[in-house]
Amino acid sequence: MKHVISTTAAPGAVGPYSQAIEANGFVFVSGQLPLDPATGAFVPGGTAEQAEQSIKNLLAVLEAAGCKAEDVVKTTVFMIDIGDFGVVNEVYGKYFTGECPARCAMQAGALPKGALVEIEAIAVKP
Repeated sequence: MKHVISTTAAPGAVGPYSQAIEANGFVFVSGQLPLDPATGAFVPGGTAEQAEQSIKNLLAVLEAAGCKAEDVVKTTVFMIDIGDFGVVNEVYGKYFTGECPARCAMQAGALPKGALVEIEAIAVKP
């Protein structure tokens, strides 16, 4: 059985998908863009600020599902420019410490709404 996870603490979906789905003890969080949930606009700044907001949005969806960063087992990080890997990695490392999740980081040709960063995750329910 699956359960849709939704919260106003993160931006709403920009298409026909859910913020997250809980199924069989896992939480699958859709890619989170660096949108301010209050305004729906990108946060000001560049890649670092966008990575930070994407992670904050991801954590808000996880919280709505009853999870924390420590429960994440896999993330995928999409960047417009792989040259920004170090910048994104520095921000990412502030939120994922200790036993870090498995991760894939890659350059994407384009991201929704012209974002510089998008991050998705899979977590295990505690």
